[in-house]
Amino acid sequence: MSAAETITGGRRQAALIFIFITVLIDVISFGVIIPVLPQLIKNFSGGDDSLATYWIGVFATLFAIIQFVCSPLQGALSDRFGRRPVILLSCLGLGLDFILMALAPNLWWLLVGRCISAVTSASFTTANAYIADVTTPENRAKSFGMIGAAFGVGFVLGPMIGGFLGEHNLHAPFWFAGGLALLNFLYGLFILPESLRPADRTARVEWRTAHPIGSMQLLRQYPRIWPLVAIIFIANFAHYIYPTIFVIYADHRYGWGPRDVAYVLTAVGVCSIIVNGLLVGRMTRWLGEARAMMLGLTCGTIGFALYGLASSGWMFWLGIPISALWALSGPAAQSIITKTVGRDEQGRVQGALSSLVSLAGIAAPLMFSAVFGFAISRHVSFNVPGAPWYLAAALLGVAVLIAWSFARRERTASA
Repeated sequence: MSAAETITGGRRQAALIFIFITVLIDVISFGVIIPVLPQLIKNFSGGDDSLATYWIGVFATLFAIIQFVCSPLQGALSDRFGRRPVILLSCLGLGLDFILMALAPNLWWLLVGRCISAVTSASFTTANAYIADVTTPENRAKSFGMIGAAFGVGFVLGPMIGGFLGEHNLHAPFWFAGGLALLNFLYGLFILPESLRPADRTARVEWRTAHPIGSMQLLRQYPRIWPLVAIIFIANFAHYIYPTIFVIYADHRYGWGPRDVAYVLTAVGVCSIIVNGLLVGRMTRWLGEARAMMLGLTCGTIGFALYGLASSGWMFWLGIPISALWALSGPAAQSIITKTVGRDEQGRVQGALSSLVSLAGIAAPLMFSAVFGFAISRHVSFNVPGAPWYLAAALLGVAVLIAWSFARRERTASA
């Protein structure tokens, strides 16, 4: 009997709703502080733009490095002790940490709080493992799509709420985020059932498999998913182009200010909600997971190419609905992976995947910012502001070829 059969009916629905709310609140919590964290760092840096830019880079790099280390550890703990305690402790820790950051009197206190946030926010790893536990194989891609929809909703609402609160007080968004996380902890304390049966909690927590490199070595046991692991890494690497250069690119090429950027990001979030919430389940049932993944990556490639070619703002807008279909690929890939991996290793495998995403978060911003800076530099004889988008499109093009090869191999194996 699987975990999906042990949590049935209303309890399974309540569990999925809680996981959706957990991810949504986590994303809103981080979205809320996006408009104010750079300004708060600048204030603590004495108002020096140059020094503040340096510290913003330090904050971002440390966050990605800590998640790289902690994601597989959280996954290993959830395989050993169950998903429920790890998720609840993450929610509790995140809430208390945001309060700590709200009280921060100086830059070092804020930095410590941000590092703790990187540890506690690794709950996304356990949330993915939980979904694999409680959903049937045919509904798994749809459920992962709902998590993607939670990301879309969170990134639409979070910055809007944070911007409104930050107008009155730069510390207010941190209090709001902390309150949300603590309410989520209390809700889960009474609602969330455990998804992993005691019989499946046999894996020991050992550092040789819980550290990032060790957790990735676990993936070697599943050669079928190696192409999918590569696709997930490449796709997340390409996705980091948005937080890295979008704002400065839009200002440089189209003269867009904060309001225009907010409109575009809202449109991206709404399209993501539509694709993840309404299309993922239907498209994976219609096309199959491998073909849906390939279609999504192809649309992402075309969308990024359009962004690079767009010489005016309205042309950039045309690429948004096309690139939004890229969201088909993630849930499809995750669904195939969870069907291949044993129940007692879902947490560690998800942790390894999260570490790869964090690794992309360390390297991708450096690459995209360097390419953009070089492409618009006055020291070169050509000016190609769309160069970073072309690079992202090329990366996704490689992912399309890998997905095509995987789909072809799966058809051959089925035959």
